[in-house]
Amino acid sequence: MVIIGLGNPGEKYKNTRHNVGHMVIDELEKALRQAQGEPDGFILAKTDTFMNLSGKAVKSLYTKYKIQNTKYIMVVHDDIDLPIGEFKIQQGRGAAGHKGAQSIIDELGTKDFWRIRIGISPKGGKPENVEKFVLQKFSKEEQKTIEKVIKNLLQEIETRLVDFRSQQ
Repeated sequence: MVIIGLGNPGEKYKNTRHNVGHMVIDELEKALRQAQGEPDGFILAKTDTFMNLSGKAVKSLYTKYKIQNTKYIMVVHDDIDLPIGEFKIQQGRGAAGHKGAQSIIDELGTKDFWRIRIGISPKGGKPENVEKFVLQKFSKEEQKTIEKVIKNLLQEIETRLVDFRSQQ
């Protein structure tokens, strides 16, 4: 299993809404090291391309690690269509307007991979200028909400990894 956090490269984009996928990988890596040392049986990765080119990074990992089936790929990314504080784990869904997810679908030639969609939409609803909004850092209140979401999500991911290992 490869778990890939989507986001933009560089310090400029660190802790922005679009980089919540990178934030999840950072926290998952910390949690797994504390629990068991080095991750075993799966790979954690963060994209090193800009969001809209995520497919190239994912395809590179798919090839590098000789992944047998796209169902062994789990992609973590922001989702403007979900309210902040929520997340969804789904497999085989379309991009729903997310350009990073669409890039992955285009590069892999399938939508049959896992997606963890993390809500970033503000309480008042979707902002007018989405492109600007996703590149902004979280407010202090939003950051606290995202930290709670990530904590809950980590438990869900760890459960799924245990299930994945038991099927191997």
